[in-house]
Amino acid sequence: MHRRRRTALLLSAAIVAAAPVLTACGSDAHPGAAAVVGGQRITVSQLQSRVNEVRAAQRAAVRSDAQYQQVLAQTGSLTRDTLHGMVLDRVLHRAAEDAGVTVTRKEIQQMRTGLEQQVGGEKALQTAWLQQYGVAPERLDDNLRLQLEAQKLARSLGTNTGQPAFWKALSQASKELHVDLNPRYGSWDVQKSSRVDAKTPWLREVTSSKA
Repeated sequence: MHRRRRTALLLSAAIVAAAPVLTACGSDAHPGAAAVVGGQRITVSQLQSRVNEVRAAQRAAVRSDAQYQQVLAQTGSLTRDTLHGMVLDRVLHRAAEDAGVTVTRKEIQQMRTGLEQQVGGEKALQTAWLQQYGVAPERLDDNLRLQLEAQKLARSLGTNTGQPAFWKALSQASKELHVDLNPRYGSWDVQKSSRVDAKTPWLREVTSSKA
């Protein structure tokens, strides 16, 4: 049995530049927190651990210190972008839950298999996600779940991820979760479900085919 194509959202290194600052948390209110989402802290140490995963993978992927320094120069916003991904994961998951959307382990594996076939294998997929989207290999399945939740949420709303109805659902989830960011990492725009200091789109449409 053949299935045609699957459209996925890809998390890139940054997000849409947003409108006015709507939420921000200070270190006095949330000591040690990079963000607070739904009353749960994303600690600075948790954020740094995620960043370290990416840096370790980046270092392992190049042959020399000079090449690694070039990677560092090209990914200077990694910490902030990583935090955005961690927050967005929770916001999107809440929006999916509100809509009755779930993602199974089988669906994640199907997407991964299709993408591996498209790019030339497991290693190639890991490299692509690391280089293009700052996702460490051990977080690849988590990222694919994020893509699938977005995809299925949009379908459940009768729309796609580029349309206002989809973003309205994420905006509502952001409001429900009372997203607060430590000002050192920017601020969260409830209407766009995005960090307000980013410069380029985080949404891209790609397809993966699978037999």
